[in-house]
Amino acid sequence: MSIDTVPGWAERLRSSHIRVTSQRLAVLGTLDAHPHSTAAEIAEYVAHQDSAALTVQGAYAMLQQLEASGVVRRVSLPDSSSIRWETRVGDNHHHVQCVVCGRIEDVDCVIGEAPCLTPSDTHGMRILEAQIVFRGLCSSCAETVARESAHP
Repeated sequence: MSIDTVPGWAERLRSSHIRVTSQRLAVLGTLDAHPHSTAAEIAEYVAHQDSAALTVQGAYAMLQQLEASGVVRRVSLPDSSSIRWETRVGDNHHHVQCVVCGRIEDVDCVIGEAPCLTPSDTHGMRILEAQIVFRGLCSSCAETVARESAHP
């Protein structure tokens, strides 16, 4: 299936009062297929498709517009030089990130609703969400580290 024909994106854009374009559909389809991508990665993926070329700045501007409309979510992670984006919105999920290869995966909220944690002091603020990043080693990197430490 072409990323331009991913079901639901055109309707989602229309319901958010955003004009449906082939580039927006390509960006959303790409981001849906490659969650947690940077604007540069998205522009590169789109360039490999049959749609028109997209600059990194163009991708970033489009992602900001889609974020403002609630269609995509910005993901800021430690040790990441770029902002990452995802299409999974409307829930309070978290992320797990490998400290070696940088792989990022979604982690469902432990209680299923926002916020997942209750702070010891809200300083008078109504808490809307909690963002948690679990950091560790993925199984592939753990095997590599174990092999390298066994054979110095």
